[in-house]
Amino acid sequence: MIVSHDGKHASPPEGVRVAVVQPRGYPFDTAGAMDAVRRHTLDSAAQGAELVLFPEAFLGGYPWGLRFGTAVGGRTPEGKELFRRYFEAAIALPGPEAHELGRVAREAGVHLAVGLIERLPGLASTLYCTLAHFGPDGSLLGLHRKLKPTAAERLVWGEGDGSTLPVLQTPFGRVGGLICWENYMPLARMALYGKGVEIYLAPTADARDRWQATLRHIAVEGRCFVLGCNQFVRREHYPSWLLDDADIGPSVRAELEAFPELLSPGGSVVVGPDGEVLAGPLMGEEGVLLVDLDLRELARQRLEFDVVGHYARPDVFRLEVDERARTPVQPVGEGTTGPAASPQGT
Repeated sequence: MIVSHDGKHASPPEGVRVAVVQPRGYPFDTAGAMDAVRRHTLDSAAQGAELVLFPEAFLGGYPWGLRFGTAVGGRTPEGKELFRRYFEAAIALPGPEAHELGRVAREAGVHLAVGLIERLPGLASTLYCTLAHFGPDGSLLGLHRKLKPTAAERLVWGEGDGSTLPVLQTPFGRVGGLICWENYMPLARMALYGKGVEIYLAPTADARDRWQATLRHIAVEGRCFVLGCNQFVRREHYPSWLLDDADIGPSVRAELEAFPELLSPGGSVVVGPDGEVLAGPLMGEEGVLLVDLDLRELARQRLEFDVVGHYARPDVFRLEVDERARTPVQPVGEGTTGPAASPQGT
């Protein structure tokens, strides 16, 4: 049962309209990406959406094709300068961009989930690939930091810990998610199932055919709605000021030329809890998937399978999840202060 604001029990909602936004890319262009978030969120809300999702690393940028001047045993000065520019494009939570995201969510009256590159307050820090959730009142409801960056992502992103694995109660069900290839980690998925996730967010940078199979599998396994969300990105979406920079432009161009002009065709999709595709996949263009979810389908599908209910065997298998924040420095005693390296999820 859902508890209304007056404390009385309310009937579960029958449906909710969601918007899965597949925007063009804005790598290294935080202002352009913020404008796109505002525009698409307000447009989606005007069409009745209550939940709006943006892709992995949309704010700050997913650095398709870039090596940041690295090779085993070496880093170039140009690569280090490129990382500095990437750091400057990242988002601080809290910070002015986070405040603006909250304002957009409040103005639109929606739950807003945005993939972004997060930096800690200060002049320099490790970067994290983060999914941030904002409520219709503009508050930051929770965040999830990617637990395991994939392959070369580990050059530029750190690892999250178990303190940021939220599943959030909303008026239209429990919402949570994992980022890109974290979704290939069975125990991470199980952690969300154990928290009762009903609308499962899967922002990604993967446009392969097999990714569609992954999202359908998650929907059937968790008997939940799955929202897959990606960007549509071409090499030309990298800003000219970066490509034409006298110091780092030539190295950036050389790295990008090893990749095709179309860096990401997209592939955003919405899947029902029976594994059937409700909308998408959207390929080769920008766009928004507006989908009405019949939330009654959740109960229908749990009749035959409930991975943490009647189909579980806790007498044989058990998962323990460490949700403590793992900070490398723990001040002891009065008067000790320092930056929080891992804020708690909700």
